[in-house]
Amino acid sequence: MFIGAVLFVAGLYGVWTPDLDRAELLHRYGSPTQHVVEVDGLRIHYEDSGPPDAPALLLLHGFGSSLQTWDAWTPQLASKFRVIRLDLPGFGLTGESPTQNYSEGQDLATLVNFVNTLNLASYSIVGHSMGGKMAWSLAAAQPERVKALVLMAPDGFSPEAQWGTKPYEVPATMGLMKYALPKYFVRGFLDAAYADPKWLTEPVVTRYHDMLRAPGVRGAILDRADQTVSTNPIPRLKQIKAPTLLLWGENDRMIPSSNAVHYASVLQHSRTEVLPKLGHVLQEERPDIGLAKVDAFLSSHLLASTHAP
Repeated sequence: MFIGAVLFVAGLYGVWTPDLDRAELLHRYGSPTQHVVEVDGLRIHYEDSGPPDAPALLLLHGFGSSLQTWDAWTPQLASKFRVIRLDLPGFGLTGESPTQNYSEGQDLATLVNFVNTLNLASYSIVGHSMGGKMAWSLAAAQPERVKALVLMAPDGFSPEAQWGTKPYEVPATMGLMKYALPKYFVRGFLDAAYADPKWLTEPVVTRYHDMLRAPGVRGAILDRADQTVSTNPIPRLKQIKAPTLLLWGENDRMIPSSNAVHYASVLQHSRTEVLPKLGHVLQEERPDIGLAKVDAFLSSHLLASTHAP
C-alpha cells in the first residue's frame, strides 16, 4: 500500500498544475477595454466596447469558458452595439465567489446587480450553453428591460422526471482537477465541443487551459456542478417578451439541437436556426457563420428603433 501511495503521488506530481498568477493572466489576455466592478462581493472582470450610446448587448459565455470566447464576434457587433462581455462568477478573472454560492438564484441576482451597476435601462442578451440558461433566466426576470435574446445551445430545459435532481454528479476523483489538469485533458474536452476538431487551434486550447488555471476557478467549477439543480423552466420561459433567436450547431454533442423544439414550444416570439456541420461552440468554430445570423437578427430588432442603452 505504501509503494502504491508513493507511485500515486509521483504520478500526480508529474501532472501537477498550479494556478497561474492573476497578473500574468491579465498580461496575456487583458485589453484596454477591460474593467472591474464589484458586485455581490465579486470583482467582475468585463469588457465594454462599441458606441456607449448604442443599444447595449450583454454576452454570457458557457461552462468552463471566459469572455474571450466572443473575441471573433466582438469587433463586428461593437460597430453597431455597446458590447459588454464578462467573466461570469466562478470563471476567468472574475474567479471564485467569496460566498461559494453558485445557485441559480444567486447567478440571477448577481447579473441583475451587474446591469444595475452599469446603469443599463434596457439591454439585449446573447447567451451560450450555461450562459444561455442565465440569459433566459434574466430575460424572464426582467421582461420589460430585455429587448432581444439570442440563446445558443442553452442549458436548463430538463425533462420533468429530472426536476429537483442534480444533472451533474461529480465523482470524488474529479476533485483531483484542482491539483492536476494536464493540457491534453482540456483538449479532449474541447474536441467534443467541435464538430470538426481541425478548427480547434493550439492558441484556443492554451487560452482555455490558462483560464481554467485562474486562481480558484477549478474549485469554483466543482462547487457549481455540485450546486446545480434541475428546475421547471416553463413558467419562467413564458414570462419572456423579447424576440428570441434559438441558435444551434447541427452536430452539437453536448446539448443536442433537438432541444430547440422544447424552447420554441414555450417562448412567445422565437425562431430557430440550426447551422449545418457545426458543434457546440459555434462562436469559435467557423465564427463567421453564426455571427452572420446573430448580427442580422439583432440589427433587425434593435436598430429599427432607438432604445436607451
